Amino acid sequence: MQRDLFEEEHDLFRETVREFLAREVVPHHDRWEKDGIVPREVWKKAGEVGMFGFGVPEEFGGAGIKDFRYNAVIVEEIIRVGASGLGFSLHNDVMAPYFVDLTNDEQKARWLPGFASGELITAVAMTEPGAGSDLQGVRTTAVREGDHYVLNGSKTFITNGINSDLVVTVAKTDPAAGARGISLLVVERGMEGFTRGRNLDKIGMHAQDTAELSFEGVRVPAANLLGDQEGQGFFQLMGNLPQERLSIAVAAVAAAETVLKATIDYCRNRQAFGRSIGTFQNTRFVLAELDTEVEIARHYLDKCILALNAGRLTVVDAAKAKWWTTELQTKVIDRCLQLHGGYGYMMEYPVAKAWIDSRVQTIYGGTTEIMKEIIGRSFGF
Repeated sequence: MQRDLFEEEHDLFRETVREFLAREVVPHHDRWEKDGIVPREVWKKAGEVGMFGFGVPEEFGGAGIKDFRYNAVIVEEIIRVGASGLGFSLHNDVMAPYFVDLTNDEQKARWLPGFASGELITAVAMTEPGAGSDLQGVRTTAVREGDHYVLNGSKTFITNGINSDLVVTVAKTDPAAGARGISLLVVERGMEGFTRGRNLDKIGMHAQDTAELSFEGVRVPAANLLGDQEGQGFFQLMGNLPQERLSIAVAAVAAAETVLKATIDYCRNRQAFGRSIGTFQNTRFVLAELDTEVEIARHYLDKCILALNAGRLTVVDAAKAKWWTTELQTKVIDRCLQLHGGYGYMMEYPVAKAWIDSRVQTIYGGTTEIMKEIIGRSFGF
């Protein structure tokens, strides 16, 4: 079925993104995989071609356009070249709503120009060694002392953890108040007592910096609180999770489509028993099944993107998109690897890297199990 999500301006922007990735990313990504990090200079170059801050007002250097289709273009093109080290989707899709929608005028003037230019890299610090999906279980605390909060605690699995300049940190400002006692503080690079631990050694996504963060008596100005009062953090997080999960779903479907297309080409050219392996019934049936499921996922996902743009994407809709597409991604890539045979296990074939990189998709942003719990609760049981 014909895809009709994008308009001419999105197609033109896609060309810009492709040219940027071909010039500034693809030739270097293998080295970044070995280094375990993407150079900060790449962020600045991406900012120069307008890849950040679509929703940032023009007066602060952004495009002033809230249209998630632009975000989707970037995610799709990054996935299609296998550039899993770029933390751009976290910056654009996850962090932008915090810095655009939850900041006051002074904070906007201070942070948004750098956000849009790529000079300020952002991250969110939610997960702790003892608290993942259960945000109310966080142990990091922030105690108000005059014009500052004194922040103590630790976080782990933080994407952009090494490169980040602004870290939206989840902390308890009133431990006795439950969900209403959580606040979001922006910790800035260089604050005394804020340290970064090791760049974590992951199964996949090796070029993406993922770190442990430590806060020991960090004095964070009260002016760095997001929102007009304490205790709003849990609800701010919940309000932004649907877009985050949609971003993950965009990556999932793009990855499935990319690997499936490459596998079809492989099966067309690979010979066994004197003929193309694509001529075997089992191969055709597997590819037919995967192609059907991916196309169905694509159209549900595109509907979700339009719903987000219209302000109608629900938490349940996003949960459905997130768990279904990421589980489908791992299934598609695994079966495509099988069709590659022994070559699929070789890192010189893109399917091998895609297989490794895909595994985290059903975990971060809320596990598949948490997504099903969200959907199940909507039945009113």
